[in-house]
Amino acid sequence: MHLKYIVELTEVERESLQVFVDSGSKLARKVKRAQILLAADLGYQDKDIATLVGVGTSTVYRAKKRFVERPFEVVLDDEPRPGGTRKLNGKEEALLVATACSKPPEGRARWTMQLLADAFVSMTDHTSLSDETVRRRLREKRIKPWQKKMWCIPNVDAEYVARMEDVLDLYAEAPTADEPVVCFDESPVQLIGEARCPIAAAPGRPARFDYEYRRNGTSNLFVFLDAHRPWRHVKVTEHRESADFAECMRDLVDVHYPDAKRIRVVLDNLSSHTKAALYRTFPADEARRILRRIEFHFVPKHASWLNMVEIEIGVMKKQCLQRRIGDRETLSRELDAWKHARNQDGAQIEWLFTVDKARQKMGRAYPEPARTHRVAA
Repeated sequence: MHLKYIVELTEVERESLQVFVDSGSKLARKVKRAQILLAADLGYQDKDIATLVGVGTSTVYRAKKRFVERPFEVVLDDEPRPGGTRKLNGKEEALLVATACSKPPEGRARWTMQLLADAFVSMTDHTSLSDETVRRRLREKRIKPWQKKMWCIPNVDAEYVARMEDVLDLYAEAPTADEPVVCFDESPVQLIGEARCPIAAAPGRPARFDYEYRRNGTSNLFVFLDAHRPWRHVKVTEHRESADFAECMRDLVDVHYPDAKRIRVVLDNLSSHTKAALYRTFPADEARRILRRIEFHFVPKHASWLNMVEIEIGVMKKQCLQRRIGDRETLSRELDAWKHARNQDGAQIEWLFTVDKARQKMGRAYPEPARTHRVAA
């Protein structure tokens, strides 16, 4: 026969339970236990409480019993549950982790749960080990053998620092019409056409398109971005050769900035980004004419993030190119509409990284001076 447990809450306990119930907690079990105790404190019988809360009378009994026998601070918590003994001891778990972090067997690209289990059994006295045990132990150690990340560590030498601070100084300058700063880069685009005509969206029905598509080759985008005013330009070409680069530089001088005295161009270290490209494309006097009005500023190697136009290319891809575009004419038309709208909206990149911030964040990586020179009095 069940003992009868009496629930009498103090004012503080009653208020605490009511706040917990009203807080909208997602822990349904704890909320029901609090409701049981509040109802019992008001004098309701167990069967009435079970009906009100939506639980069985045994649940009501256990909640009241827990209140009487345990401290109030843990009265809503679950009872500790005995778990099974771990199948692997500390040394065996370390062996499993070391195996998962090693090279996979010959002929296999990566470790799988089954491969790890088989390898572990072959190295220990265990006769078997389940994939689930392997998965749980690796999850505890936050190890994912199937996951790889590509990364690149730049060599922050004197050349890196010189180029970085040169570009950052350009961004920090006050804008001038005579000497604009233009960031330049390329981006390839895959032309993908529809195999069947898509079906437009309708009320209650999303747009539909066939999973099959046609590859129609690639195009290249040359992207220009003024660092100090809301202007960008995108030129669609078939190739990305040195002649295409040279023509882009001529467009900068003759079309986009005909009145500028000098155009400072920020660009990366692609092999076609050279003065020689203009001499290979144009007669010598024409190449010299263009280069007299252009000044190249190269970002450090492995530091394309310093080129402001990279941000603009990301915006362009997200706003305009995340869809299927099947031919170069359509691509050019869509990009023209995008750039005109963005230029009219006055959109600009807000660049916040400066030389001072670079020295604060990367000062430890800066090269040490070979000599310490005294400053003349």
